[in-house]
Amino acid sequence: MKSKEWILAGFFAALTVVGTFIRIPFPLVPLTLHVLIVLLAGFLLGARFGLLSQVIYLLLGLAGLPVFTGGGGIGYVFSPTFGYVLAYPAAAWIVGSLSSGGERTTVRFFMASLAGISIIYLLGASVLYCNLNFLAGKDVGVYQTLKIGVLPFIVPDLLKGGVASLFALKILPLLSGEGGRLSKSDDLPAAKKKSGEGVEAGCGEKDGERIQK
Repeated sequence: MKSKEWILAGFFAALTVVGTFIRIPFPLVPLTLHVLIVLLAGFLLGARFGLLSQVIYLLLGLAGLPVFTGGGGIGYVFSPTFGYVLAYPAAAWIVGSLSSGGERTTVRFFMASLAGISIIYLLGASVLYCNLNFLAGKDVGVYQTLKIGVLPFIVPDLLKGGVASLFALKILPLLSGEGGRLSKSDDLPAAKKKSGEGVEAGCGEKDGERIQK
């Protein structure tokens, strides 16, 4: 792993921390910029280093730094919102996986954003449901859990997904050349394939020249 990729992962972990302090209060689950940053981490860093950036963020919070919306420390695993934080690495990974290789289109990137957001909702709402029912001792149904932890955020998160998709489509070619990424580790198979095709084409041309001679 190159030091540049580690630095970029650390940078996106820091951005996620910054996103903690830009928020709009809601009951139990506040509205933050986390989703936007997590999606961008997947798009710009790729699956592995996007995941790494969010693992760093998660470990910083569990180590005691107040980087989560409700503080920090190992006790945060019992917080109603811990499931959302726990889902960030998986969300960044799936966004990076679905957007790497192949043709980059707005629809494809937006679908990758939807997949990442769905992972966050699935794990976040599941932990929220378990926390409220089994730790807080409240009788909360599935619909009520969705009403608290999913429904108020769908429209804002869809907008974040659109912004992240469009931004990534515009910035990726500028950052590392046409078809590139900030972290090129996820694009290595495609690069090798193109290189192999180039070698085969070159050999074919040479063979053709020899036959003509």
